[in-house]
Amino acid sequence: MERSKRIDAMMAALDERILMLDGAMGTMIQSYRLGEEDYRGNRFKDWDRDLKGNNDLLSISQPGIIQEIHNSFLEAGADIIETNTFNSNAPSMADYGMESLVAELNTAAARVARECADAYAAKTGVPRYVAGVLGPTNRTASISPDVNDPGFRNITFEALAETYEESAVALINADVDFLMIETIFDTLNAKAAIFAVLRAFEATSVTLPVMISGTITDASGRTLSGQTAEAFWNSVRHADPFMIGLNCALGADDLRPYIADLARVADTRVSAHPNAGLPNEFGEYDETPEHMAAIVGEFATSGLVNLVGGCCGTTPQHIAAIRAAVEGVQPRRVPEVPVRCRLSGLEPLNIGPDDLFVNVGERCNVTGSARFRKLIEADNYTEAVQVAQIQVEDGAQIIDVNMDEGMLDSEQAMETFLRLIASEPDVSRLPIMIDSSKWSVIEAGLKCVQGKAVVNSISLKEGEAPFIEQAKLVKAYGAAVVVMAFDEQGQADTVERKVEICKRCYDILTNTVGLDPADIIFDPNIFAIATGIEEHAAYGMAFIEATRRIKASLPHVLVSGGVS
Repeated sequence: MERSKRIDAMMAALDERILMLDGAMGTMIQSYRLGEEDYRGNRFKDWDRDLKGNNDLLSISQPGIIQEIHNSFLEAGADIIETNTFNSNAPSMADYGMESLVAELNTAAARVARECADAYAAKTGVPRYVAGVLGPTNRTASISPDVNDPGFRNITFEALAETYEESAVALINADVDFLMIETIFDTLNAKAAIFAVLRAFEATSVTLPVMISGTITDASGRTLSGQTAEAFWNSVRHADPFMIGLNCALGADDLRPYIADLARVADTRVSAHPNAGLPNEFGEYDETPEHMAAIVGEFATSGLVNLVGGCCGTTPQHIAAIRAAVEGVQPRRVPEVPVRCRLSGLEPLNIGPDDLFVNVGERCNVTGSARFRKLIEADNYTEAVQVAQIQVEDGAQIIDVNMDEGMLDSEQAMETFLRLIASEPDVSRLPIMIDSSKWSVIEAGLKCVQGKAVVNSISLKEGEAPFIEQAKLVKAYGAAVVVMAFDEQGQADTVERKVEICKRCYDILTNTVGLDPADIIFDPNIFAIATGIEEHAAYGMAFIEATRRIKASLPHVLVSGGVS
């Protein structure tokens, strides 16, 4: 069956029943008790580093073992098997000196999985599907590995996106049915993966469904990088995933409230593939298939899930038991959620028609605050971070950051400041507004923020082509955007010009770019008021009237205004 028909069949099946994902590849590999020579095989027998533990390498050196594991999960009732590519990325392979094998590892693993799925489908007449796995890497883009240097990072957004794109292209070309960005402990890593996947779709001229699965690391209900489940969803929903879920770290019991959180807010399908309980003192998992199946079965009967499976510690016996527990249970019905501008820092900020004014803290702005400018120019980021903290205490709901000063390396200043406030929970719980007149500075900021940020701003000032290019990048990075009422003829000063420009921008952004209209924030220009100059007398009224018309004619957009 060709891939497009398999994807159609999978989507149809998801409408009818809860599908089964497979279990833990690593757990199954451990059961073979392989030694160093087994990992090396013939090809890598003279490799200059130890290779034991490089499970992904087995797709090349011991493909028969990986095939056996896939087949055991298929026989247990898995509808979907995952490629053995959890660590098939450059940062993870650097431990073995195998960064150059990333594409080959992904290709080999996808081919083994594809052959197993197709053989099982031919034998049974029932389609089976392959998920191309993009794992989290062993680095984190949002957290410093050095407690003494909170602004330090051991990986960049660009490096992550580069290796993710290489992996995604290989998986796509090797005929996987969808891509699964999984075990996400840092949402900025996931955003780099989404960005890379979109580039991979362009490079291959193939667009596949995308599944995203995060990891709640402990009873705090947050990812390792600090986000709540809803904030995580707000940050990644721009990928338009056909499935959002949680896996790993916790057993099914502990995972349930966070699956319920996702099921409440996500307007797409929801998945869960938890561990077989928490690891014991030997790092092993004790939860029995029967116990785990009873808990996951309750997820199903409570209407929380569309796809279930297992993560660490789960075997074919676990998958068979879970399959039996969800058999005949109707899948979760995808709800219609209210249209809102859904932003996030570590926590969500949803803005709807019944909300009051949203306060943007604008003191972290070198052009608007002499004190902040002097602190940044003096490289005194410790006190500069305190400026942001004070704004939070004073009631700011979004923190605006602007580094547009001729004497500064604005890109570096933006990056440094955003990385530092990421380590301050009181500040980083809020969404960030990345504010600059230079696109390079905005883009530098977008590569540092794990939440859903706001770009301030873009306009038609330079014409449609750069406007569209920047808007597409705003969408790819997963941000909302302030759009100025400014076109090739200049800033709009009359009601008619304000409405005309905003309508033109709206049509381009929604029809050409495909941006969610709730992610559009128009700024129709208040201009200076109360100056005593007669030509300025109508500016305030023009803004108010333009706002009324924009809100009445352009569904779901927001409007911002700054008084000079």
